[in-house]
Amino acid sequence: MANNNQKIPYKIYLSENEIPASWYNVRADMKNKPAPLLNPGTLQPMTAEELSAVFCEDLVAQELDNEHAYIPIPQEIRDFYKMYRPSPLVRAYCLEEKLQTPAHIYYKFEGNNTSGSHKLNSAVPQAYYAKKQGLKGVTTETGAGQWGTALSMACSYFGLDCKVYMVKVSYEQKPFRREVMRTYGASVVPSPSDTTNVGRKILEQFPGTTGSLGCAISEAVEVAVSNPGYRYVLGSVLNQVLLHQSVIGVETKTAMDKYGIKPDIIIGCAGGGSNLGGLISPFMGQKLRGEADYQFIAVEPASCPSLTRGKFAYDFCDTGLVCPMAKRYTLGSGFIPAPTHAGGLRYHGMSSILSQLYHDGYMEARAVEQTKVFEAAEQFARVEGILPAPESSHAIRVAIDEAMKCKETGEEKTILFGLTGTGYFDMVAYEKFHDGLMTDYIPTDEDLQKGFDGIPKIDL
Repeated sequence: MANNNQKIPYKIYLSENEIPASWYNVRADMKNKPAPLLNPGTLQPMTAEELSAVFCEDLVAQELDNEHAYIPIPQEIRDFYKMYRPSPLVRAYCLEEKLQTPAHIYYKFEGNNTSGSHKLNSAVPQAYYAKKQGLKGVTTETGAGQWGTALSMACSYFGLDCKVYMVKVSYEQKPFRREVMRTYGASVVPSPSDTTNVGRKILEQFPGTTGSLGCAISEAVEVAVSNPGYRYVLGSVLNQVLLHQSVIGVETKTAMDKYGIKPDIIIGCAGGGSNLGGLISPFMGQKLRGEADYQFIAVEPASCPSLTRGKFAYDFCDTGLVCPMAKRYTLGSGFIPAPTHAGGLRYHGMSSILSQLYHDGYMEARAVEQTKVFEAAEQFARVEGILPAPESSHAIRVAIDEAMKCKETGEEKTILFGLTGTGYFDMVAYEKFHDGLMTDYIPTDEDLQKGFDGIPKIDL
């Protein structure tokens, strides 16, 4: 709870000197570490040498590091962070008043940069390490486009070529996001495409498909490994990404500690896990060490419910079956999600770190329908003055739900959620919501079984 002797500002800003000097690696405090990535051919843990054929060498070291709690942030990256960090922690006084709730609601706003989202926090390090290694460029996939936008911006800064495979439904729904990437010099291809072997195979198997992140990953990896001087980078899911995104949580905790604020409930939207993992990391570290307790809630779309309805198993990370296998909650690499508007949450599997924490009972998960998500987004926009991204609005939905529970019980809980970015490139989605054309899709057990049938039978 906040110290009642002092007024909490609407926005809590840290100074430039308080930008974190180190990333926090939550794996160091986990009793049960995330299971290692497996070589799909040998079913043995991937070695650093094997991973270095796909990822930058420094990023491989971060991916495999389960021991060091704090990893120093290079000064060049901290200098770039100064362009848009620290980001504000906002007290949602107007939303509290509108809801007439005794709850105290805070959100960490990550939309104050050109890419419009938290994704830049990891794009900058990944581009930096690629440049440091002397590479020509990088390849990647993007769903809603936030990651592709962030990476194209970072690559432009460091003078790297950037090849982006954008999920076809998002490529068509969000042309302006695509054009921002091209403005920064990236090439953007709708996925699945006929420019790769795996893309052509997927198009043959699923003619007319709107694509998925799993498809786009396969194409990006194929291009990276077949072009000398290129490596593949990813905007979510991987351990290294959650590490970079820990700047969100470290800044948030520093700001809250300044005013004696302790959140009771911490909420984040969850697709692959980047922003949720980043927001909760230092708080989860306290919980793992027995220093404090919090309620963590992962919010995912009902149309792609990897945590709430998925299987905890080893599975391929991509539809084309060319990537290493990871143990996490998954709907199966062959699962093609419905073309919902929260493109950044349309991935078949969850981060191995978050999956292990969820499996061990350290956090809970909820799935919500997109019409209810957009109702919350509109309500938030009207009183807080920020048009939220569809992905972020999943967290807003549950934050409002929890605040209304406090209204019913009279409890004065403190709620924290992550506002990952803005929705100004998502107006097609808002238009469909306002015109009453948005529908909810919830896969049946039979629909999910098709994806589950493709999960490899590995007993490890």
